[in-house]
Amino acid sequence: MPVHARQPTTGPQSPVTPRTGHYWQLSSFYLFYFASLGALVPYWGLYLKSLGFSATEIGELMAILMATKLIAPNIWGWIADHTGRRMGIIRTASLVSIVCFAGIFLGSSFQWLALVMIAFSFFWNASLPQFEAVTLSHLGAASHRYSMIRLWGSVGFILSVVLLGRLLDSQGIGIMPLVVMGLFVAIWLSSLVTRDASGRTHADESTSLRRILKRGDVLALLVICFLMQASHGPYYTFFTLYLEDYGYSRSVIGQLWALGVIAEIGVFLMIHRWLPRIGAWRLLFVGLQLTTLRWLLIAFFPERLGIILFAQTLHAASFGLYHAVAIHLIHQYFTGRSQGRGQALYSSLSFGAGGAVGSLAAGYLWDGVSAQSTYIAAAGMSLLAVLISYAVLRTTWREADIT
Repeated sequence: MPVHARQPTTGPQSPVTPRTGHYWQLSSFYLFYFASLGALVPYWGLYLKSLGFSATEIGELMAILMATKLIAPNIWGWIADHTGRRMGIIRTASLVSIVCFAGIFLGSSFQWLALVMIAFSFFWNASLPQFEAVTLSHLGAASHRYSMIRLWGSVGFILSVVLLGRLLDSQGIGIMPLVVMGLFVAIWLSSLVTRDASGRTHADESTSLRRILKRGDVLALLVICFLMQASHGPYYTFFTLYLEDYGYSRSVIGQLWALGVIAEIGVFLMIHRWLPRIGAWRLLFVGLQLTTLRWLLIAFFPERLGIILFAQTLHAASFGLYHAVAIHLIHQYFTGRSQGRGQALYSSLSFGAGGAVGSLAAGYLWDGVSAQSTYIAAAGMSLLAVLISYAVLRTTWREADIT
């Protein structure tokens, strides 16, 4: 089948601006949701290590957070697309995730923690893809301005990793469950003040999901998303432990995590200008190349603080540029009533399947080969994504008679 990367068109500027109530309602959810991610991603592995689990067991438990994204977003996406009540689903899922996470205080065996993490992450992972659809529906034709709202998620992540890093140095890792519980409550409270974007999608505007998935550029994008998140497996699961082994303090590690997200915010502030001028697939191609460079630097120069600092600024490309472009393309390819399932598919294949495979592989490589090998493997996966994106662009250039 032909691989044709149609560059989506963009519409007029969205009415959702910092001067409107919708802007702050939407932004607050991202703030708290990614603050919870800023607690779980860098520090949950440390908490599990404090309970005596091996690297393989930590990799398996962390993979649960990703694996539930294979199922949960698609189930909730189907329900949301057929009921149109996205915010109702988000509020319910956020509340139930709190109840399920409370089980963390009742036991610490591997089997019990696995059960608790399956339960709470099934509902926690249901919220974000549907909230992405709500945000994009509020934005309407100005979906390229999504990043101006999403950047508040990056702010939440930064605040979480920096403040929690200092808190853990002074109070100990044992406070982690209480911190995460508090952030889950904040997510639920923020969902209560956000309204659905009613009347913005219509069934007659939709293209069938099957027809969308037959497009070569759509399939290429989904494979790239899988590979990108799989390549992040060693980073999200073991980066903190990796740096600890080289003598970095938790405060410094938290600041390094924050640096990456600060760089990401810079991209979010500019991406709405770059997309119409440069094109989504060209931006994605550049971002994938810089991601490969990032993993190689972390693999070969972990003891060099200056190089690690530079590698962290490349988070602007490996997540900021990649995610903003992917969300933009998914929104353009999956229209009308397919929107919720499109976001769910993106979440499940990338953060779900890709994240789970990446975390599991990282755990096995860490124990079976070396810590360095996990990042070399990550570079290999992102390099494969580079080649796929180049094939899409080459087809586009050929069809447009561009040399």
